[in-house]
Amino acid sequence: MHASLQPGLAARLDYTVPAERTVPHLLPESDHFAAMPAVLATGYLVGIVEWTCMRALHGHLEDHEQTLGVHVDLSHQAPTPPGSTLTVHAELTAVDGRQLTFTVNAHDDDATVCQGTHRRAVIDTERFHARLRTRTTTPHPPNPR
Repeated sequence: MHASLQPGLAARLDYTVPAERTVPHLLPESDHFAAMPAVLATGYLVGIVEWTCMRALHGHLEDHEQTLGVHVDLSHQAPTPPGSTLTVHAELTAVDGRQLTFTVNAHDDDATVCQGTHRRAVIDTERFHARLRTRTTTPHPPNPR
């Protein structure tokens, strides 16, 4: 981590919601989701918030580092239909070792859509992949249903 990784870093992301990011498209194999209204899915909203936080970190990590989302505490207060632009603001509010906490909010033209916090952990990319390989090459018993 560079010394510049300090509270106060911020980013903004303007995202025009395509139809493919609405609830029926979240898990198309689920009849439950398929029957829901065509508004921005909470699952995609979380991804857009994470993207905004990652943008705030650009240039403040070492080449061998990345961040992973480890905690999400977000409201989803208003529906955003396809074609609307969602504006997300993220500010790094705390750095505790390798744990980074962001305060986030998002709005569209009509309402506050989201407020909350998101935590990310700084990882060493190669060390993470090495640990992951031990999990993916070890046979696991089938998951009983």
